Amino acid sequence: MKAVVMKEVGGIDVMEFVDRPEPVARPAHVVVEVAAAGVNFMDIGVRQGMAWTDIPNPKVLGVEGAGRVLAVGDGTGEFAVGDRVAWVYAPGSYAQRQSIPAASLVKIPDTVDDRTAASTMMQGLTASHFATDFYPVQPGDIALVHAAAGGVGLLLTQIIRLRGGRVIGRVSSEDKVAIARKAGAEHVIVDTDGRFADEVLRWTGGEGVNVVYDGSGPKTFKGSIEALRRSGTFCWYGPVLGGPGPLEIMNLPKSIKIGYATFMDHIHTRELLLDRTKQLFDWIEDGSITVTIGETYRLADAAGAHAAMASRATTGKLLLIP
Repeated sequence: MKAVVMKEVGGIDVMEFVDRPEPVARPAHVVVEVAAAGVNFMDIGVRQGMAWTDIPNPKVLGVEGAGRVLAVGDGTGEFAVGDRVAWVYAPGSYAQRQSIPAASLVKIPDTVDDRTAASTMMQGLTASHFATDFYPVQPGDIALVHAAAGGVGLLLTQIIRLRGGRVIGRVSSEDKVAIARKAGAEHVIVDTDGRFADEVLRWTGGEGVNVVYDGSGPKTFKGSIEALRRSGTFCWYGPVLGGPGPLEIMNLPKSIKIGYATFMDHIHTRELLLDRTKQLFDWIEDGSITVTIGETYRLADAAGAHAAMASRATTGKLLLIP
């Protein structure tokens, strides 16, 4: 079986396409044939030594994908050979086959294809949590969505609109404006220097936005604070690009609320995983949201996918196809 491992912490040169032992269906695990694996900023963080430091190298990258069940272990009665399944936070997904805890799997509806399902799990669940739990968007709320043409940004924009909110999107280049607008952003700001707050304030009549979703790193932190209205909420995510540095809480303006959103809080029970994925798949089936697949890469070219994602030049979801 082929898989992509990182041999040590470092750049894309530490990634290797290698032979690995065939997985077996241990108790409470299911072996799947991977049809598509999602590429996420988290994977870059793992490669750079920001996570999974307790797992020895070489280790297989990736946490998300979709495929078909090949074998089931004891205690996995919910699944049978031949089932189409998707998963999230199952380390080792950059592979042709993978043994996955059954608790991390959900069944894919017949009307949703494998690539769409693989593109929905990490980023769809993240976007859903942001707009429903972290800050429950209400009708008429205005949100500033950074990286609005990225995988999370496109889904988040659509979910905010479903909840009756309005979206100002920020993108890094003119060629991303159209895709952000298509997802539902009413106004799109092109900015690479973190100088967007004045335009946000102009567009909101000086009031600012109710919520900012910012995964763009330290460069945008100050502007995001300035773009908020009084008692606004700042959702910070995406540790790969770095944090804002030490904060003096008594210097925060306008009674704003700042929080750091981590993925495992999105679906901390299996019931939440099943409920949130069902909602996402229902929205896909009825056309309420559209999943945008930006690029697909051969599994052997996972390093190229990492380089493309790190460049911030991509739109939508990046997938690896074994």
